[in-house]
Amino acid sequence: MDALYNTHVKLLAFDFLKLTPSPTDPSSFFRRGKRLSRAETVGIVVTRDLKPGKFVKFTIDDGSGCISCVLWLNQLNSSYFSRRNPSDVRLIAQAATDFASDLQLGVLARVRGRITDYRGALQISVSDVVVERDPNMQILHWLDCMRSLVMLLARILDSDCSASCARICGVER
Repeated sequence: MDALYNTHVKLLAFDFLKLTPSPTDPSSFFRRGKRLSRAETVGIVVTRDLKPGKFVKFTIDDGSGCISCVLWLNQLNSSYFSRRNPSDVRLIAQAATDFASDLQLGVLARVRGRITDYRGALQISVSDVVVERDPNMQILHWLDCMRSLVMLLARILDSDCSASCARICGVER
């Protein structure tokens, strides 16, 4: 199994939008040769469409592009959750409702969830949302994404540049 599969990988919108679906597994996507299934992003909520009892569809703008997200609110009615413990389902439903109320236009939000393809468009099926109070969190997310890219390039190049990239990122080799 791939190391990044089932891990929330920090992505900027321009990278997220370049993901390609796996030809063999509908829950897998590829970016730069890495197989991914989950993502994390940080940005401003620029659209929000609530369908009570069903879902909240919203868009996150991180400055490099926009990512569509869907937060499901139908846990109490969904057959998907029917085999689970009812008290667990109520907790999940309450968490989703709380997340939905936090998602207002203009807030800075950290979103994590599964990468999905809906009618040919990529989106994040949200598992959790954190409204960030500190605007520096968006810049930190950008820096984390750039550091990951530099480290990937260092591994690809595997040359003298590799040591320089590691030193820049503060990673021992």
